[in-house]
Amino acid sequence: MKIQQFVVIGLGRFGSSLALELMDLGYEVLGLDKNEEIVNDLSDQLTHTVVADATDEEVLKSLGIRNFDCGIVAIGDDIQMSILAAILLKELGVQTVVAKAISILHGRALEKLGVDRVIFPERDMGIRVAHQLVTPNLVDYIEISKDYSIVEMTVPATLDGRTLNEVNTRTRFGCSIVALHRPGGIIIAPTAMDKLQTGDIMVIIGSNVNIDRFEKEAADIN
Repeated sequence: MKIQQFVVIGLGRFGSSLALELMDLGYEVLGLDKNEEIVNDLSDQLTHTVVADATDEEVLKSLGIRNFDCGIVAIGDDIQMSILAAILLKELGVQTVVAKAISILHGRALEKLGVDRVIFPERDMGIRVAHQLVTPNLVDYIEISKDYSIVEMTVPATLDGRTLNEVNTRTRFGCSIVALHRPGGIIIAPTAMDKLQTGDIMVIIGSNVNIDRFEKEAADIN
């Protein structure tokens, strides 16, 4: 079932930016926080906002939390409140529960409680920035697992005008170009005859070792 309604608990920097992005994507969002000033600031930008304690079961029941498709616990540095809020969302029947973790131990505790997805925003952003700093052509980096990633990489000038068949990343490097971003649109699942252009951004999937090798050797492809 497609998710339509979200409740975001904790409207700090992470929670508010996530809630606003969901609104921009066309979804309904209930924002909940104990800080009245924060709630008031977002009241005109989210579907609904409420000043409330997310660990108060009766308050959550009165808000009809069980009717939301996805609950996101984005509470900042209060681990106890984060865990209690996640427990209540699960117990009240929210279909999908996502929670922000501020440490590995916090994340493990959330996983043991049955949280469907644990997010480590600070760690993940640190990983992305590190990869971008050491790989000049890298635009973005998403870790799928310890050994595999999806990256966005700019097309080097040496590959301008070359077809994907000529570059042949799958055979040569064991990684695949699954999409191309270019001015005016995006090409999903490009064909072997699609040509790379300077300024394009390649979306590449593969093992970290193979992607790294492609990035380093791309300029020398014959």
